[in-house]
Amino acid sequence: MPRTAATPSALAIPVLALGVFGIITTEMGVVGVLPALAERLHTTPATAGTLISAFALTVAATGPVGVLLASRWRRKTVLATALAVFAAANAVYALADSFPLVLAWRILPALFHPVFFALALTAATRLAAPGKAARAATTVFAGVSAGFAFGVPLTSFLADRLSPPAAFWCAAGVNLLACFGVLAFFPDLPETQKPTYGGQLGILRRSRLWLAIAAVTLVFAAMFSGYGYIAEYLETTTGLSARLTGPALMAFGIVMTAGNTVFGRLLERAPARTITAYPLLYLALYLLLDAVGPHPLPMLAAVLLWGAVHSGGLAVAQSHLARDATDAPEFGNSLFISFSNLGITLGTALGGAVVTTAGPRHLPLAGAALATAALAAVLLRRRLGPDPRLDRP
Repeated sequence: MPRTAATPSALAIPVLALGVFGIITTEMGVVGVLPALAERLHTTPATAGTLISAFALTVAATGPVGVLLASRWRRKTVLATALAVFAAANAVYALADSFPLVLAWRILPALFHPVFFALALTAATRLAAPGKAARAATTVFAGVSAGFAFGVPLTSFLADRLSPPAAFWCAAGVNLLACFGVLAFFPDLPETQKPTYGGQLGILRRSRLWLAIAAVTLVFAAMFSGYGYIAEYLETTTGLSARLTGPALMAFGIVMTAGNTVFGRLLERAPARTITAYPLLYLALYLLLDAVGPHPLPMLAAVLLWGAVHSGGLAVAQSHLARDATDAPEFGNSLFISFSNLGITLGTALGGAVVTTAGPRHLPLAGAALATAALAAVLLRRRLGPDPRLDRP
């Protein structure tokens, strides 16, 4: 039977995951080449660091507006355009020696980042077989884990062994390959009705949604208050050498990639229970890290458990918020992206304050406090009871 325009190819969802991988590699790959990039741009490392923060702040500030504006456009065109912009941005990073120009090309793709993610997540769940929506979402999120586990280290490796421009050209190639993949394999999804701006904004009147947003923000704050300083914790508290920290972080990322599948299955079978259990899992994890932190062998085992728990944060938090935005899924996903980035910002700021004032040894307790707050928000959302128009069983 020939495949029609509305029939998805088996490669449609993997292509979206490849696009996510390319975008994460572009966003975070700069971290590994920042000193060399600062030298080429004739600026200080501290100033070059704004290339990272400017990207994150742009995503957090513009996500819902960008997705709202893009909601009336053809999905396939928007997805391909976003990937083409990321490919062009990497070409600029490879060629430019002007800091303002590179900064501008950090902000421009950041405008497309939440648009791609929101549309890709919604499209993946629409393309999935009945009952497999959560698994499709975790397949897309696997691109995030792979970006951290392989994309960022690969960028650093290519920059060290060849040159920073070579690393950026490689990232450009990944984004371009994903762009061609979207054009070739992504179907034209049938539109049932054009979403209105007022209809999408109307979900902001729901108290349940704001409790879900609070939970998403706090979950990501809990996740990244510790993860943002994992290398420093391993080196100063556990006493690992820098030579061992790198492989430990690689193992963390690999376990994250595998853990996505587990959480996808759990969300399919018992979404409400999995959402409620997640902050409790992170609370227990941080208490374990506090206990074994000074002991190298138990801590190395705990790093693997940490990666497994950490892997579920994206899919679980997205699923939690999506339950209150089923009638405006792309706008709901944009809220998830913006507030998860806000949570990352708050978590890393709190973690940094703890490191500065009390030392890395106390990071797990700060994370445990945030996980407790996230659990309270999830439980409060559940106490409101189900919305018969929206909630899944």
